[in-house]
Amino acid sequence: MFDEMWGAIEHLGRDDRTRGYLRDAWSPADLELRLWFEQEAARRGLGTVQDRNGNLWAWWGDPSARPGVVTGSHLDSVRQGGAFDGPLGVVSAFAALDLLRARDFRPARPLGIACFTDEEGARFGVPCIGSRLLTGVLDPDRARSLTDDEGDSLAEVLRRAGRDPRELGRDEETLRHIGVFVELHVEQGRDLIHRDAPVGVASAIWPHGRWRFDFHGQANHAGTTRLADRDDPMLPFARTVLHARQAAERDGGVVATFGRTRVSPNNANAVPGLVSAWLDARGGDEDAVRALVAEVTEFSGAEVTVESWTPLVDFDTALRERIAAVAGDAPVLATGAGHDAGILASAGVPSAMVFVRNPTGISHSPEEHAERADCHAGVAALAAVLEDLCGN
Repeated sequence: MFDEMWGAIEHLGRDDRTRGYLRDAWSPADLELRLWFEQEAARRGLGTVQDRNGNLWAWWGDPSARPGVVTGSHLDSVRQGGAFDGPLGVVSAFAALDLLRARDFRPARPLGIACFTDEEGARFGVPCIGSRLLTGVLDPDRARSLTDDEGDSLAEVLRRAGRDPRELGRDEETLRHIGVFVELHVEQGRDLIHRDAPVGVASAIWPHGRWRFDFHGQANHAGTTRLADRDDPMLPFARTVLHARQAAERDGGVVATFGRTRVSPNNANAVPGLVSAWLDARGGDEDAVRALVAEVTEFSGAEVTVESWTPLVDFDTALRERIAAVAGDAPVLATGAGHDAGILASAGVPSAMVFVRNPTGISHSPEEHAERADCHAGVAALAAVLEDLCGN
């Protein structure tokens, strides 16, 4: 069933020019994927419930009677991203359920499959919007006011999708249904390559955040404005990019990336009046990450806004050790990538992650990959984990 499901969604949102994916939250491609999720759930006799924040939940059993074991991931992507980040976890969840049913397994606890909305934050700038709203980490008023590149607010986009944005916010009922959450995800690095292992288990997620830097200047004509008369915000931005890289190299344990910019008026023949740029900073030590951001902020002279921050997530030791043992003594490794599992864990939900080897070691790129045999190994490991967790 894995291969059939993967083939059914492989083309959705794919840019045939680049082979990358464009699956912004609430875009036509994302809506098609959400419909696919509901259809796959229905094929298995599972009803799908949308919580107040648009996250999808398909249940085998009644979680209102007893909190369940949940697996799944997300279906949206970064722009021009790969096929596996997110969808691998959702497809594997359905495939693992199929394996359990083929063994005539009957869970003692409800088993749920989740699809979180807008995990990547590609459209509105804040990652893990669905799980942040669910757990109350993201203020619903702020969420409703977030805008995309076209100036459309999340509230407006939700209304067009037939949803009431006034419903956004912490969802106590849904949270009560989640006893344990296990997210399968393609590895976003090379640890499993070096360990010669198809499957691994997460120990922790590094502290990480996003900051918007607004460099203000004076828009003017590119041909008639003397260099001495220019107030060009591109120059302090360029110096800040280099400074952030140098600061990260000095620290050695922090990575800093300016990967997104917005230039206004964005004309080839005009000096810009505003450059907005987003800094992504991560590292194993929270104080070191914050120190780097403070240094870069002071150097830049820009107006800086915190867009998101996630402290260190240390997954439950007993749970991850249990999962590693059930998954065939899978190696345990930390990650610098953020996930919905990390948001839930920070909110007190027992959570864990299973990684599937990525032979390229590349992610957030069309070169992201997982061999089919490793995908099947991930499904088998996830099924074993779910069987163990749902068996008592």
